[in-house]
Amino acid sequence: MPMTVNQTMKKFFGFTEFKPGQQEIVDSILSKHDTVAILPTGGGKSLCYQLPALMLPGVTLVISPLIALMKDQVDSLGMQGISSSYINSSLNAAQVKERLYQACRGKYRLLYVAPERLQSEQFDNIMRELPLSLIAIDEAHCVSQWGHDFRPSFLSIGSWVASLKQRPLLAAFTATATTRVREDIINGLGLQQPRIYINSFDRPNLRFSVEKSGGRSRFIREYLQSHPGQAGIIYAATRKEADSLYQELSARGLSVSKYHAGMSNGERNTAQEDFIHDRVQAIVATNAFGLGIDKSNARFVIHHNMPRHLEAYYQEAGRAGRDGEAADCILLYQPADIQVQKYLIEQSVLSPERKGIEYGKLQSMIDYCHTSACLRTYILNYFGETPLTDNCTNCTNCLEYELRDMTVEAQKVLSCVYRMRQQYGISLVAAVLAGSKQKRVLQSGFDRLSTYGIMSDWQTRQIVEFINLLIAEGYLSSSGGKYPVVMLTPAANPVLRGQEKLMIRMIPKPAIDIDTDNDVFEALRALRYTIAQQEQVPPYVVFADSTLREMASFMPRNPEALLQITGVGELKLKKYGQRFIEVICRYIPDDDIEDLPGKTEARPSNAVNSKKGRSIPSRNPKIPTHVISWQMYSEGKSLKEIARERDLTVNTIQSHLVRAAMAGYAMKWEQFISNPQEELILQTVGETGTERLAPVKEALPEDIDYFMIRLALIKNGLLR
Repeated sequence: MPMTVNQTMKKFFGFTEFKPGQQEIVDSILSKHDTVAILPTGGGKSLCYQLPALMLPGVTLVISPLIALMKDQVDSLGMQGISSSYINSSLNAAQVKERLYQACRGKYRLLYVAPERLQSEQFDNIMRELPLSLIAIDEAHCVSQWGHDFRPSFLSIGSWVASLKQRPLLAAFTATATTRVREDIINGLGLQQPRIYINSFDRPNLRFSVEKSGGRSRFIREYLQSHPGQAGIIYAATRKEADSLYQELSARGLSVSKYHAGMSNGERNTAQEDFIHDRVQAIVATNAFGLGIDKSNARFVIHHNMPRHLEAYYQEAGRAGRDGEAADCILLYQPADIQVQKYLIEQSVLSPERKGIEYGKLQSMIDYCHTSACLRTYILNYFGETPLTDNCTNCTNCLEYELRDMTVEAQKVLSCVYRMRQQYGISLVAAVLAGSKQKRVLQSGFDRLSTYGIMSDWQTRQIVEFINLLIAEGYLSSSGGKYPVVMLTPAANPVLRGQEKLMIRMIPKPAIDIDTDNDVFEALRALRYTIAQQEQVPPYVVFADSTLREMASFMPRNPEALLQITGVGELKLKKYGQRFIEVICRYIPDDDIEDLPGKTEARPSNAVNSKKGRSIPSRNPKIPTHVISWQMYSEGKSLKEIARERDLTVNTIQSHLVRAAMAGYAMKWEQFISNPQEELILQTVGETGTERLAPVKEALPEDIDYFMIRLALIKNGLLR
């Protein structure tokens, strides 16, 4: 008597119950219906075709682009007593011939191949003689140009199946597919009246977050140190970034391996095995890693850069927590990521129509990074699923943001876009709102607009973030393309007219809202004076008054938060940061303070009263040479004037300003580099990396020198 489905599953796979959605898919295939199955990563797609393969007569052909998946599944099936094999480019001609011979003899129940193999005459002839009962197409989204991983070879599958004398069943599987991609799967593969099963895309155990703190490598380093024994994947955008991050983490004694297409097969296999068998804590990799890798206990996936597509991001992030236990999915975002992705789109060989599709997908990814709504809800809506609630209680937006009335701020931005005739991009709108004196603003006459400078109390980067948030929330739209234009949407009208309030979840305001002329500000000034005396420099060389006021207003309690304060660079953070944080924390209630790294002693309970007995420090002539050059620059002198007065070369003065900029001193960037030049530099860096500047310089026009390159990198947090 033949075994039932459940008996077969228990005997060969050891499972007594199906995961959600699996049984319906298996039943559909066994009842001889073409089937489309969309299950999230970790949803158990492979069982949905492996189990029917054991119950149907003949052979099941599995078409997949994933070499790693083929080997892993064949090895796993072999351990379960199921005869299977694969044929792909990792085999030599003799091995292929032997496996085809064994297939002819009926040895295999499942045979895995890449779609390109269908074009082989030898393979085609043998397949036509085999009793094919089922063809399973894995990663079926590859058939769609609207998918995130379109592969032309998938387009031939449908016509090849149609050419067979006896048509087998077809079952298509993918983890991520929008409505349009699902239509392309059905039409492109030639499915006949398929049954479609869409399991929920939701992975409740995954905690999503978007971090914009700036220090990406530091964030990763500290995360690994604070999560010992937890395995995870760190995705980098390029091979060079993967190499650089791997070297930095390894140099600091962290247990990591790396994986990318530039490594040999042996090196990649070793890295993969070390990660799978927990011989290393984490693997630093490009998107070449992870497809078909079944490591269920990955507790985190960190993206060092913003991916181009939400499909790719969710598929990669979904490799965390496949065992159903809690896991972190963290995206480290920086504005420069947008330019890198745009550059990669422009440099591709895609058709204009396809590039338009890519830009649209990129905008959805940008919106994800800026939305104030629930991150999980945003993802589910993107894939056409409506969640039961808009507060998942398991993403940073739901857990850490508070609802705030941003109507006035939004009206300022929307009004400025309107007065600029909806013809310019985010950067220029932000520059006008901030009251920038850059040449393009003045030449266009935007300094005469009523909205010019009305948000001068905001930093330009904060305005850019807020504009992106308004785009993500649907009050503004971006035209897309290489040079997107910001425009109003119908949703903006009632806000502009004051008919509707704009309540947005935002980062909470400081726990203590203070007037900067108070004890906190004075305590910070006292510390600054002490440091200035010790180092024999004027106090403003340590930190400007404006920097101290911002500290007193926002009360940064840890290094990441302090680094966001204007005038605090990496060097000053390292040199002075801990001391300023300690002073700030004296004014925060003990139950509202984060532990300081490396500090275990009790905090002083009394506030510092620095107004009593404090004398005004005198100027001290012992100032670092790069600071002197910066002071002269700040007074409005040109580089040539500074060089002449100091009897130095212009190149030396440029190096001084680079040092000052890296230390966090204020710079008028537009004096040295235009927006188009900055964008071109960032695009080039996206291809060449930042390890060496010579390749960057060689790829740029002659009018862009090393000084301009360094300033662009410093401004965008890419050089420290």
